[in-house]
Amino acid sequence: MDRDSSDEDDDRRNLTYRNDTTRSSFNVEELEPQMRRRSKLTFHKGYLFALVLPLLIVFIYFSTDIRSLFTSGISSFKFNTVSDQIRESQLQALHLLNQQQSSLLSIWNHTFVNSNNITTVQFDDIKATLLTQITLNKHMQQILLSPYKAGDTLQNGTALDPSSAGYSFHRCRKVDQKFSERRTIEWKPRRNKFLFAICLSGQMSNHLICLEKHMFFAAILNRALVIPSSRFDYQYNRVLDIEHINDCIGKKVVVPFEDFMKLKKNNAHIDKFICYFSTPQPCYMDEEHLKKLKSLGISMGKLEAAWKNEDVKNPSRKTVKDVEEKFGSDDDVIAIGDVYFADVERDWVLQPGGPIAHKCKTLIEPSKLILLTAERFIQTFLGSNFIALHFRRHGFLKFCNAKKPSCFYPIPQAADCITRMVERANSPVIYLSTDAAGSETGLLQSMIMLNGKTIPLVKRPPRNSAEKWDALLYRHGLEGDSQVEAMLDKTICAMASVFIGASGSTFTEDILRLRKDWGTASICDEYLCQGENPNFISGEE
Repeated sequence: MDRDSSDEDDDRRNLTYRNDTTRSSFNVEELEPQMRRRSKLTFHKGYLFALVLPLLIVFIYFSTDIRSLFTSGISSFKFNTVSDQIRESQLQALHLLNQQQSSLLSIWNHTFVNSNNITTVQFDDIKATLLTQITLNKHMQQILLSPYKAGDTLQNGTALDPSSAGYSFHRCRKVDQKFSERRTIEWKPRRNKFLFAICLSGQMSNHLICLEKHMFFAAILNRALVIPSSRFDYQYNRVLDIEHINDCIGKKVVVPFEDFMKLKKNNAHIDKFICYFSTPQPCYMDEEHLKKLKSLGISMGKLEAAWKNEDVKNPSRKTVKDVEEKFGSDDDVIAIGDVYFADVERDWVLQPGGPIAHKCKTLIEPSKLILLTAERFIQTFLGSNFIALHFRRHGFLKFCNAKKPSCFYPIPQAADCITRMVERANSPVIYLSTDAAGSETGLLQSMIMLNGKTIPLVKRPPRNSAEKWDALLYRHGLEGDSQVEAMLDKTICAMASVFIGASGSTFTEDILRLRKDWGTASICDEYLCQGENPNFISGEE
C-alpha cells in the first residue's frame, strides 16, 4: 500500500543522510591522507569522481524505485490483512444468504398450504414474488462465490437453484381448461333439413359470434347450417376454414350458400322465417336485406317472432328445451335471425371448445392462410414470449363512458397498467392491435418503460415486397382485405403468452374464445386496467 507524503519525505531524507555519511567517511578516512601526497592531476580525478558519484546515486534512485524496497514488506502485510477481512466478510454474507434461502424455502413449503382466503391471482403473485427473492438470493451467492470457484453449491451442499429442487413456478401459466369435463351435444343433421343463418347486427366480430350460436341451434334442431352468401353477409370463406368444421364433426354439417343453391337448383324457399327478438326490430331485417335475399333467388313467407316481448337490450335466459319448442319443425328450410344477443345455455356455450362434440380444439378457426401468416409474423417480429394488447379507442369513448366506472382510460393510466403487466409477465415485447391514432400510440410507447428500458409496441407494418411473412396473403389476393386483417390481428393475439383486452369489445371476446379453445389462455389475461381475468369464467378459480 502507498504511504503518505510525509513518509516519502522521511525516506528521501534518510536516503540522503546515508549517502552523505558514506561519502564523508570515505573522504576523511581514506582519501584525505592520500590526496595530500598526490599530484595536482590526481586531485582533479578524485574531485571529478566525487562529483559524479551523487549523480549516479540519484539516477539509480529514480530508475529503480528504491522506496519500494523499504515499503514492500509493510504493504504486503497490510494487503494480506485486508484480503483476509474481505474473505471473512464474504463468507459471513454467504452464511447469512444461506440462512435466508433456507427460511424462504421453508415459507414456500409450509406457508401456502391453506390459500382459501385469497384469489388465485393474488396467491400466484405472492408465490412469484417469493420465488423472485429466492432466485435473487441464488444470484448473490453465485457472485460472492465466483472468486473461489466453488461451483454452484455451498459448502453445506444446499442447492442454489430453486428450480432444481422443484421450486420453479410460471407466474403466467396457462389456464387448465378441463376439456375432458366439457358438456357437449352431438350434431347429427337430418337429411335435407337446413337452418339458414341470419346475422346482421354489428361488425364481423358480432357476426362470428352469431354464426357460432347458429351452429349450436343447428345441432339442437338436427339441421345442417347454411353459410350466408357474400352478397348478403360477409365473405366468410376468406377468413374462416369452412371445411375444418365438417372435418372436426366428421360429417357435412356446414354448407356454403353456393352448394345449398345447387341442391335447390337455384330456387330455394325458406319455409319458416323466425325472429329470435321482436324488439326493437324483428330479426334486424329491413327492406334492403329482404331485397338482397330475393335477388339471390330465395323466396320466403312472412317473418314471425318466437317471443312477443324478447328485447335485445334485455334478453332472457333460455334453455335447449325452449329452442326445441319454438324453432323445432319438419320444414325443409327454416331461417332464424339474429341470434347474436341470444342468451341460451350461457355456461354451456362459453365453455372452452364450445357446446358441440368434435375432435378438434375449436370449430370456428381462422383459415389456414391466416394461421400461417400469423405464425410467420410472430417468428419474424415477436418471438414466442410476447404480450398482445387490444387497445380500442375509436368510437369507444362514448360506449365506455356510459359505464360506471368508465372503461376508457387516459394514456398515462393505460401505460401504467400495461407496464405492470409487462413486469408480471416478464415479456420483452408487446403486439399492439389498435384503431388508435398515431398521436395516442406514440405517447403510449414513450410511457411504457421498465427498469429504464423501453418496451417496444409492435404493429403490423405496411406491405413491403422485401418482407416475406405476408407473402401468402399477397399471392392469394387477400392482402388489404379489412376482414382478413382483422382476423389476422385476432389470430396473433390468440397466440400470445398474455393477452390484455378491451372490456365490452366483441373483438376481444373473439380472441378470448380462440385462446380458451387453443389452450393459450393465461391466468394473467385481463381487461385493461381492470384486473379482471376473463378466463375465470371457464372454471379456473
